[in-house]
Amino acid sequence: MAKLSYLELSGGPKEIGHSLGRFGAPAVHAYLLSSAAWQGIMQHKGSAVASELAQYTERYFPRIWTELQGLALGLELPFDDVFLWNCRGDLWAMAPDGCTTVQMPGQGEPRLVHNEDGDPGFAGYCGVAKFIPDSGMSFVSFLYPASLPGHSFAVTQAGLAMTVNNVRARHVAPGVPRMVLTRAMLDQPDLDQAVSLLQDHPRSGAFHLSLAQRGDPRLFSVEFSAEAVSVQTIEQNRLHANHALHEAMQGFEQRITRSSEFRQERGDEMLAQAGADLDPLKVLADQHHAEFPIWRCAPDDSDAENTLATVDIQVGSLSLKWQVYEDPTDQPVLKFSDITRLDLA
Repeated sequence: MAKLSYLELSGGPKEIGHSLGRFGAPAVHAYLLSSAAWQGIMQHKGSAVASELAQYTERYFPRIWTELQGLALGLELPFDDVFLWNCRGDLWAMAPDGCTTVQMPGQGEPRLVHNEDGDPGFAGYCGVAKFIPDSGMSFVSFLYPASLPGHSFAVTQAGLAMTVNNVRARHVAPGVPRMVLTRAMLDQPDLDQAVSLLQDHPRSGAFHLSLAQRGDPRLFSVEFSAEAVSVQTIEQNRLHANHALHEAMQGFEQRITRSSEFRQERGDEMLAQAGADLDPLKVLADQHHAEFPIWRCAPDDSDAENTLATVDIQVGSLSLKWQVYEDPTDQPVLKFSDITRLDLA
């Protein structure tokens, strides 16, 4: 697998956005602009729904709006194009984002272990970045080229840990884009306020989140859409692929791909077999099903997605330690202690 970059970004929102753009520009100009995904999203340019998504973002989250402006400058692309790309999951059910998460509540010290599945064209262009903004929360997040941080996996200065799974909503609704909401969650001081942010704003697309915080015994599974925010406290080991599962979300119109369905079934089976001896990295490295494995490396993947990184986040009562893997069967390539302190590169 291609190597992940590590970088540190600081400054105001436009400056940080510009640095993000400079980071993502090689992938965008070498690959993204000619991809089917980009061409599909650009069909919404100038549409009424694109205008509504922009209005909601600028109104409720002006700092993130400015960060997006900086991102466009760094990418040397029109702002409208970059904004639309950051609304891809709101506009298009089959945007190339997937993921699988193992949720382990432990004895009040949760563990989140997550495969980050995305566009294989981004292999070798992704990274992990530490953000040190002039105001707001410092955090470390996985990075996709041309995208805001926070829609994959992240850990914040407040000890908040979040992993994100794609949920493929069939209908577009006017509201704040889902990637803007998850970026805003990284500025929240605790679990409850992170969830309240979702509940208190109009939402467009859908996501599944796993949330935990240092010093808090709770592990949340959150599914949100334009219509609802469902929060479950996880009390036994669970696996979540990239479709909505909560009873409160029944009736939500979504696209469940065969990959997501098989990953969920296989993961549930492995968790049941393992019991108390569960090794979450072994689950996320599973390739038992030749066509629809949990660890996704095939160039002809059915959803056009590959596993680009795996993260293992251990949330203690006094500590938060986490590791990032390029290969879940190998040693970590990045290792963090004290939340955002990098120990090993």
